[in-house]
Amino acid sequence: MLEALNRALELVEEDTAHPVDTARMARLALTSEYHLRRLFTALAGMPLSEYVRRRRLTLAAVEVVDGDATLLDIAVRHGYTSAEAFARAFRAQHGVGPGHARRTGAVLTSQPRMTFRLTVEGGTAVRYRIVDKEPFRLVGYRARVPLVYEGHNPQMDAFVRGLGEDHWGLLAALSDGEPGGVVSVVDAIEPEREEGSLLDYYQAAVTTAPAPPGTDVLEVAARTWAVFPFTGASFPEGIQRVWADAFGQWFPSHPTHRSAPGPELLTVDYDEDGSTASGELWLPVERL
Repeated sequence: MLEALNRALELVEEDTAHPVDTARMARLALTSEYHLRRLFTALAGMPLSEYVRRRRLTLAAVEVVDGDATLLDIAVRHGYTSAEAFARAFRAQHGVGPGHARRTGAVLTSQPRMTFRLTVEGGTAVRYRIVDKEPFRLVGYRARVPLVYEGHNPQMDAFVRGLGEDHWGLLAALSDGEPGGVVSVVDAIEPEREEGSLLDYYQAAVTTAPAPPGTDVLEVAARTWAVFPFTGASFPEGIQRVWADAFGQWFPSHPTHRSAPGPELLTVDYDEDGSTASGELWLPVERL
């Protein structure tokens, strides 16, 4: 899997005047375009589009400093339609404009070329199970919040704190399916999954009961799920790590499955002091 991903990344270095063909990258990586983006973000710590932008501006900076070509020629060669657009992107990455960098030899920021390799770190096993589940309904409360990869998500925390005891009691009473109890749901994430991109966040219950007034409903189609149980995870870092381990360790070592579009479900039971938690992460997958 990682060898195929590395072959796909070679396209970033080619024909920098045109956008990267992510569909072709996915074919080279022997996976879907959706899974390619999800896997890359988990492994690299940044979206694929961000890596492409940084890498190509790194290549452009080499030409800027060399001074042999005009700034407009360099801009066009790296996919920008005007010198102004190129200058804005260049300044965002390097902190100075291309003209200033050429004149003064300013310090620039380089994005190294990425290559993924399999390493063994501690030999920690990733526990999982595969579940084929019929269609079901999630009923609860929804907010549109930004994506935060590490640490607390202030808007998500504020939404959860804003739910009263009557809301939690209603969700507990509605729950009559798997996963049981109150379920945190992430859905409708913007495609690039960049830090700060928006998503639908639910506190909900799997239920066959009618949706009470004032609640939101999410219908989930029949699909296969990879379920990752965890215990003793710190909040929020340890729980966020469950996602990272799923994409960074489990998917690369299980080429029989790849991630699929759909909601991601999380159940969490906190210990007495709230510092650690146990639960399950449900990720939609498809069999290959």
